[in-house]
Amino acid sequence: MFLSLREIIEVPGASVPFECELSPEELCVPAVSRFIEAPRASGRVKNTAGVLNLQGELFAAMVCTCDRCGREFESEKEMELDVPLAADLADEENPEIFAVWGNGIELSEVLETCFILDMETKFLCSEDCKGLCPLCGSSLNAGECDCQKPVDPRLAVLGQLLDIDD
Repeated sequence: MFLSLREIIEVPGASVPFECELSPEELCVPAVSRFIEAPRASGRVKNTAGVLNLQGELFAAMVCTCDRCGREFESEKEMELDVPLAADLADEENPEIFAVWGNGIELSEVLETCFILDMETKFLCSEDCKGLCPLCGSSLNAGECDCQKPVDPRLAVLGQLLDIDD
């Protein structure tokens, strides 16, 4: 979605409102299985003393996969947007400043980038998720598993001594 900024580029104090629904197909986050509804954002781009700034909120309801136990769970993400925009990028490597091309910006690209950069690095179904047993693969959230834990090879000799006494 292209957002025209023609009316505010040269007018300090002016602003342009926006509402945008993002395409879930464009938001590639490995731990997100699917979106319950399309992520949406709203806010305004404001010219403050010649500096353009995009401000607003982005909301997404999604189904994620836990990185520890593999269980799917619902999660919501609300993020505040405060994104500087620049007509001339002196530092093109800075991912936090977005370019204004011509008289506007490609709003969906800016919002998708902000969403992906703000995502957590680890998705957990709960803070105290215990994950899976490394031997049998059962969920440790449901309780301890019944599999035998391997004996440390350094202590195997001691185990043999205990077997002799039996």
